[in-house]
Amino acid sequence: MSNLPPLNTDTIWAILNKEIDNQTVNSLVWHYLGYRYDEVSQTWDNSKVAEDWRNEYPNPPDFIAERPPTVKLTRSIPTEHKQLLKEKLGFKGYKIGEFSPIETRRATAANWLLSYMELH
Repeated sequence: MSNLPPLNTDTIWAILNKEIDNQTVNSLVWHYLGYRYDEVSQTWDNSKVAEDWRNEYPNPPDFIAERPPTVKLTRSIPTEHKQLLKEKLGFKGYKIGEFSPIETRRATAANWLLSYMELH
């Protein structure tokens, strides 16, 4: 996963603007959660993943296609970081009728990544 875009506000905006594909969005979240893919064994190494994630998701979940892991991701964002997209980036959200669950999940991933940036 060395070909991931850098974790910065340009990347967060690219996620929100759908300029980065869903697989890359997932890969970014997986990387910062601690999942690593071992090319040799062709398996996921989750030894650096927090125990609560590792127990529930031994392999990285699809945050874009599946709702339950996205709910867990949302709940893992500290309360003071829940509005970071709005507060730090001025993101106004998507217009009603112009977004789907995919956009909502991408925004959740973007907010989680922005929170990660704030914490680290």
